[in-house]
Amino acid sequence: MREAGRMGVAELAGLTGASEMTIRRDLEVLADQGVLERYRGGARSLVLRGEEPPFALRAQEGVEAKRRIAAEVAGLIADGESVVLDSGTTCLEVARALAHRRLTVMPLSLHAVNTLTGTPQLTLLVPGGRPRPGELALTGPLTEASLAALRFDTAVIGCCGLTATDGLTAYDLEDAAVKRAAIASARRVLAVAESAKLTRTALAFVAPASALHAVVTDEAAPGDEADALAAAGVTVRKV
Repeated sequence: MREAGRMGVAELAGLTGASEMTIRRDLEVLADQGVLERYRGGARSLVLRGEEPPFALRAQEGVEAKRRIAAEVAGLIADGESVVLDSGTTCLEVARALAHRRLTVMPLSLHAVNTLTGTPQLTLLVPGGRPRPGELALTGPLTEASLAALRFDTAVIGCCGLTATDGLTAYDLEDAAVKRAAIASARRVLAVAESAKLTRTALAFVAPASALHAVVTDEAAPGDEADALAAAGVTVRKV
């Protein structure tokens, strides 16, 4: 739907092998999430090229790959470390993987704050800032000031796009500024990215690939891009 712009129920049923009744139900769910607009017999996409899909939609995509990435990241973080954890759906899975560890963690989204609240071994630091609607990512000068006041062992950074040529990129300018502040506050930077993001460049530049110590991605990551990142000095871990 995102590629075509608009499609009919019968066409979608033919492409997916699902019944038209199932397609109609799925379209209603997506319409409720603000991803598309329904019309009689079909729907049209509301997600434009170059825009970030809504959080509710992204949270349901590639869940198993995100969990494998999160488990790998958790294995790279030692007990006792201080960690700044970026916003986004993959970083939310990292929060779940770290929830019962003996760590100090500052999450940069209210979704992750909620996940980590009430875990007895973990010390939770909550930054200031303004939550972006839907995303609940914390942004603005209060978030950046919170990051500037601290020094972390590890930053776990999500991204909208990552290539060796264009570096780490984001869709939102304020989000990009927070990511830069998080990177500047940490001794080590781990980027988390599903394989599709290693072929994308979003609008806002965050940092060159050389600012990253490692990228954790899934097995489908394109080999040429993984090799280019490795040539830039980044350790690429496929899980």
